[in-house]
Amino acid sequence: MRVALSGWFWDFPETGSGQYLRHLTAALADVAPAAKFMVVTPTPSVSEAACAPNVEFVTVPGKRTNFGKVWWEQVTLPGAARRLGADVLHVPYWAPPLSIGLPTVVTIHDLIPLLLKPYRGTLPVRLYTAFVSLTASRATLILTDSEASRRDIVAYLHVSPTRVQTVYLAVDEAYSDLSGCEKSDRSILEQFGVQPGYVLYLGGFDVRKNVRGVCAAFARALQTVPDARLVIAGKLPTVDSAFMPDPRRLVQEAGIPEGRVYFVDFVPEASKPALYRQARVFIFPSLYEGFGLPPLEALACGTPVVGSRAASLPEVVREGGILVDPADIEGMATALVRLLTDDAFHAELRRRALQRATRFTWETTARETFAAYERAVKLVMA
Repeated sequence: MRVALSGWFWDFPETGSGQYLRHLTAALADVAPAAKFMVVTPTPSVSEAACAPNVEFVTVPGKRTNFGKVWWEQVTLPGAARRLGADVLHVPYWAPPLSIGLPTVVTIHDLIPLLLKPYRGTLPVRLYTAFVSLTASRATLILTDSEASRRDIVAYLHVSPTRVQTVYLAVDEAYSDLSGCEKSDRSILEQFGVQPGYVLYLGGFDVRKNVRGVCAAFARALQTVPDARLVIAGKLPTVDSAFMPDPRRLVQEAGIPEGRVYFVDFVPEASKPALYRQARVFIFPSLYEGFGLPPLEALACGTPVVGSRAASLPEVVREGGILVDPADIEGMATALVRLLTDDAFHAELRRRALQRATRFTWETTARETFAAYERAVKLVMA
């Protein structure tokens, strides 16, 4: 089988779409060595050498502008897939071509721009969302990251449930409870200026992430555990707004005493596992996630999660943490206190977290994705 993959985000590994494409391509090459995977990019890739022999990079020029992106997705990419003799085209983000003439698989990670009003954007963004909603309904198969997202896609894009398939994501092997990493972890923490045993939040600051809830729950937990510490990691907003509230303001409004919160700015990907492993608990009360990679990263590092019951998060966390309503500040605080003070309970949740994380592997993701390619070909030929 010859598979063409849209590589628009290949050279943007800091994005979720870029990470997904890279991990998936590497895993596909392993699980289907007889297949040929052609990553079509608008500019020459800077990281081709790291890929397997059955992965080929094909540059088909495109302009990285808004209009250039749409033209490349709708005209240039499908034309290239046909010329390359692809049996199937996979667009690993929400932007499949309207018409292509060969089986098409699209991955829709979530419907955030469609479902959440603050994320609908400007008029051009809304028009683009409406357009890709239409093109997605024409794809042979739609893959998505969770059953929660699958339900949303069926309901809001009016697609037959038989054409939407859940394929769970996974995390890099670096996110694991590795023995012998204590010394390197401590060195990384020293660079950040923090000591082990903190409550960790990492995952962005836009309004759906509910960082206000993080601060309020931590402030409540401090009443019982006054020496607790909170680490808030990630590049801080340059402008404080309703859409992107500055966590420094939220900390003040929650009444958290000075010295109890540590802000760690941008965290390199290589340093994230250490930050997770040395945390006592990871808190993630997001209002909506298509999947929720940060909680899974924490679980894989053996760190129990206090998360929300919203959207896909229960599918990811389950027995590896404590799930509460994202508006339940008291419930979150109670969970934090127990994990900070009850060593036996913490040890049990740590065991469950590690066990839960083993159910998500890139090998499984790749096998199920490749099976979807085969199914898409059969559906078109039928």
